[in-house]
Amino acid sequence: MALNAVEQVTEQVPADDFQALEEKIYRTIEMYKAARQAQATAERDAQRARQQLDEREQQLVTLRREAVQLRKEREEIRARVEKMLEQIETIAEAS
Repeated sequence: MALNAVEQVTEQVPADDFQALEEKIYRTIEMYKAARQAQATAERDAQRARQQLDEREQQLVTLRREAVQLRKEREEIRARVEKMLEQIETIAEAS
């Protein structure tokens, strides 16, 4: 019965129309393959971008910690220098 249905469709559809349909189907398949490949590439690129963003965020956190530490050290050194200057002034005034 299925063979009869195929024969009937073949008889109803001219060969040129069938060939045109076949070409459209193959073009559609190629477009689908290209779209899937583009999607896979986009997903890889997005994953790579996420990884780079995570790395940059970690670097930013590290740099902020270092900046805070450097400010703290600067303030400590400033206080020590001021203390030394005060002692020098005291010695100069005593002379």
